[in-house]
Amino acid sequence: MKVEVLNIQGQSTGRSVDLPDEIFGVQPNEHAIYLAVKQYNAAQRQGTHKAKERGEIKGSTRKIKRQKGTGTARAGSLKNPLFRGGGRVFGPRPRNYNLDLNKKVKRLARKSALSSKMTDGKIVILEDFTFDQPKTKEYKNILNNLKLADQKTLLVIGDSDKAVYLSSRNIPNANVMRAQDVNTYNLLKAQTVVLSESSVEKIKQTLA
Repeated sequence: MKVEVLNIQGQSTGRSVDLPDEIFGVQPNEHAIYLAVKQYNAAQRQGTHKAKERGEIKGSTRKIKRQKGTGTARAGSLKNPLFRGGGRVFGPRPRNYNLDLNKKVKRLARKSALSSKMTDGKIVILEDFTFDQPKTKEYKNILNNLKLADQKTLLVIGDSDKAVYLSSRNIPNANVMRAQDVNTYNLLKAQTVVLSESSVEKIKQTLA
């Protein structure tokens, strides 16, 4: 499908790019999207939680009272989980939450996310641009020209551009990523996805 290319003033350049149907026109697979987002969220968890169990509590192991005749339940240690300061029963332990996911499923999920955005008309093609130095105001002007200042946006660029990235960093709900780093979660989180011309070719190479 042909999509017109806009300049940073938000006007048509008279050019268009061809977005292949096998990437931007597939039937979205909701289960693949679910698995990709689940894997992403799981990878964000540190897994460093830890609670001490009764064997790890510092303290004496002597029996604190006689077995019978006290009128209360028997107790053999201050580390008993029933006592304040005692160990925790089956407490959390450090663990790895990462999930394994087939590469084909991850690729299908990204295609599904891109196709869903294309169907909703939430993909904009922007000509390649750069800044001489980081300028938040200039990046904000581009969003205003595209009428996206009040939306969550994801700008996908072909190659790393530090000036563009730093220019967007202080703007709420504005995100910049390289084409090879884009994932399903970020695509779905953005209300509008802005693709630079060079990023379209990178996406074709990655998802073809």
